[in-house]
Amino acid sequence: MDTKNVMIVGVGGQGSLLASKLLGRMLLDEGFDVKVSEVHGMSQRGGSVVTYVRYGTKVASPIIDKGEADYIVSFEPLEAARWLPFLKEGGQIVTNTQEIDPMPVITGAMTYPENIVEKMKATGAKVDALDCLSLAKEAGSSKAVNIVLMGRLSHYFDMPEESWMKALEASVPPKFLEMNKKAFVLGRDA
Repeated sequence: MDTKNVMIVGVGGQGSLLASKLLGRMLLDEGFDVKVSEVHGMSQRGGSVVTYVRYGTKVASPIIDKGEADYIVSFEPLEAARWLPFLKEGGQIVTNTQEIDPMPVITGAMTYPENIVEKMKATGAKVDALDCLSLAKEAGSSKAVNIVLMGRLSHYFDMPEESWMKALEASVPPKFLEMNKKAFVLGRDA
């Protein structure tokens, strides 16, 4: 199998590390060679963060170059747009629609761009945008946006749901498991 590439992008503190661990664990359990990068960016300060997950028969490096990402999973639309050059032709973006102002917007130096999803679609990108925050709250916690996104990503993978649930059970503390399973299913079925 050719190597497949997934970029998980967002803002520090949103749970991208758990999302990448969940995805990596599920893929390992399915028998793939998997490389997961460390989180890159200002994760401690609310800055832009990116994690790479690569899987296939044999994966040499955890790094994804421009034009190589099969999937970009984004916690925030502006982050999806920022990393759009990394999406390969025919690739898929899965993004939360919740807007989080970057520092230049917070300080008033810039304004948050309008119609980001429409602009990405206008480039020819396939964009699946959904309100993951509302679904996470429906599941029981606004902090479950990452699991809602993984549920939505699972919609594009030919992997049994049991594999995702097994990885979720291994990745999430037991007291949060049922809420996270609900978040996953809400994302998958949105």
